[in-house]
Amino acid sequence: MTRRTPAAGRLRIKPALALRFIPVVSAARINRVARLARTIWTEHYIAITGKAQVDYMLARFQSPEAIAGQIKEGYGYFLINAGRRHIGYVAILPQPKRQELFISKLYVLDSQRGKGIGRQAMAFIERLAATHNLRRLTLTVNKHNTGSQAFYLACGFVKSGSVVKDIGQGFVMDDYVMKKTLERKEHARVLV
Repeated sequence: MTRRTPAAGRLRIKPALALRFIPVVSAARINRVARLARTIWTEHYIAITGKAQVDYMLARFQSPEAIAGQIKEGYGYFLINAGRRHIGYVAILPQPKRQELFISKLYVLDSQRGKGIGRQAMAFIERLAATHNLRRLTLTVNKHNTGSQAFYLACGFVKSGSVVKDIGQGFVMDDYVMKKTLERKEHARVLV
């Protein structure tokens, strides 16, 4: 964030928030992700999909048992930590045969949005892709989640299609598929 100080007339640049991305490898951390998911999804998604679908999706996809199962399937979960606070989380799934890293989750507390955390998380994800020698990032985003779509477009993603997936109990996920091809120089810079 840049601010002009009236007295000096100079620009003062506020440093980016220092973040840590902590691997979720214990039951305690899995439980923390599940609690964060409940908070974040409740504050963000009820207006988009309704409370009944949010409750169903939390129980089915973001309960401690569901998260532990996803980790066993190869998903990597990371808590986003600022200082002593967990302020969000990321989940990714490397897909080497497709040369892609699927971004399953990128969620930040409402109170922490607009502070550059999403961009730092995306840089972290790009470094993970480079570590796995993957050339593309892919994700799905709800068609009515216009704020997140705008963020991904600003990060260099493009809409490449759409998908409607039946998730049970009469609910569907109606999403855009978005992709970003990583430049070779990004791979070289990270791997050096």
